[in-house]
Amino acid sequence: MEALINYLLQFGNLNATQIDLIKSKVVFKEIKKDEYFQEAGRIPREIIFLLNGIMRICYYNNKGEEITKYFMEENHFLADILSYNQEIPSTEYIQAVTDCSYFVLSKNAMKELSLTIIEWDNIIAKITAKGFADKVNKISPMMSEDAKERYLSFLEKFPNLANRIPLSYLASYLGITQSSLSRIRRNIR
Repeated sequence: MEALINYLLQFGNLNATQIDLIKSKVVFKEIKKDEYFQEAGRIPREIIFLLNGIMRICYYNNKGEEITKYFMEENHFLADILSYNQEIPSTEYIQAVTDCSYFVLSKNAMKELSLTIIEWDNIIAKITAKGFADKVNKISPMMSEDAKERYLSFLEKFPNLANRIPLSYLASYLGITQSSLSRIRRNIR
């Protein structure tokens, strides 16, 4: 619970009563490796704060190929925010890459916190803005890099992830084949 509260406090002030209310609204859950937290075609009704593990956000392109958009690691909020806010079916899957534990805030809990804590919407807006900025900062530089540069950039930005995710997911994220990634890794060593 400490990690969640500390994260929230980076974006705004909360008093002890407000913190207790937040604690009363979150639910602890776990998910096993390879299970899906969210599936495409469903309307998301929860936001999670990842405590342990790695999740990936992926989709299927028009050729039926699975594409990894990005990875999320510990101490971050995770949701298909567009589908969540607009209450429309998601086009993305959220899958546990490792065994994961997380806190869940339901849509009803979020509404109640919004109505009760004056600063709540502002805190969530700042967290959402940071999430979008982080996503753009992860993806934009990769557009102009070749495969080797993308892999080296990934290692630099996410040193804790490289050895925790399957090569097939990493290759998909980098936009290359698994055999190309294996060749790049061999040549770097």
